[in-house]
Amino acid sequence: MPPALRANVVEVWGDPGRSWLTGLPDTVRKIAELWGLQLTRSAYEMSFHWVAPVAAPDGTPAVLKLGVPGEVHLEREVATLRAYDGHGAARLLAHAPEHGALLIERLRPGQHAATLVPHADEDATSAITGVLRQLHDAPVHGTTLPELTALGDDFRLLLAQPQLPGPPRPLVERALGLFDELCADVPRRCVVHGDLHHDNVLAGSRTPWLAIDPHGHLGDPGYDVGAMLFNPRIDERDEQLLALVDARVAQIADQLAMPLDRVVAWGFVKAVLSEVWSAGEGWQPTRALDVAELLAPRVGG
Repeated sequence: MPPALRANVVEVWGDPGRSWLTGLPDTVRKIAELWGLQLTRSAYEMSFHWVAPVAAPDGTPAVLKLGVPGEVHLEREVATLRAYDGHGAARLLAHAPEHGALLIERLRPGQHAATLVPHADEDATSAITGVLRQLHDAPVHGTTLPELTALGDDFRLLLAQPQLPGPPRPLVERALGLFDELCADVPRRCVVHGDLHHDNVLAGSRTPWLAIDPHGHLGDPGYDVGAMLFNPRIDERDEQLLALVDARVAQIADQLAMPLDRVVAWGFVKAVLSEVWSAGEGWQPTRALDVAELLAPRVGG
């Protein structure tokens, strides 16, 4: 079992996570029998979930994803994939909530949009905006996803802990104020992916590009443009990658017919939020902070 998976699961879920890890081999066998899956010896890189390529009984390539049963992220991923219903995203093929198990369409050839950066960055941005146009057409009615406004609590929680290592608090305060303004002035509500960046957009066979791993919220479609600006390879504080931001902003605004200032505003907010999520002991700034500081002069507050 990958050390990173074990460490992350124990850190986030504590004793329930330890119990899940102990029973993981049995869970894999049970699900394989339940769904008639053929397991392969290889597996994907894992951080918080056990993820591996499998074959369905009819030979259809699929991905088996396992997590701690009842885990919020998995349940939201299920709800979001159901809302998308294969339009712009991988299809959900099966779900066993009591086992924390998802069976998802395996995208082939599966090339990540990240492979286009930086040499074909315009193509990468076009791939993501094309996916977004499909995702944001999904019906909102009947979904059980949380409102995007709930993320404001993440800013507030950090601001209540002034001694905790993290991004500059004045930057966080500006981002929170702007977040509240944007959420109060929503042009339309949609099913927001929540983490749409270059590593979560893959080349597919039925359409050129499809999304994976949604976080799922209901709210302003503009929120989904932010992660494009500081990905891929967020830990590389590379001037060449930072220099791509202005062109990306202009391209996103044009291709999504979104006001330029709104793209800038959501880009700033999401970049700061990314740093908020990583705040704590051992915090190290990423390119998200660089992007936030680059965009800061262009936002109000």
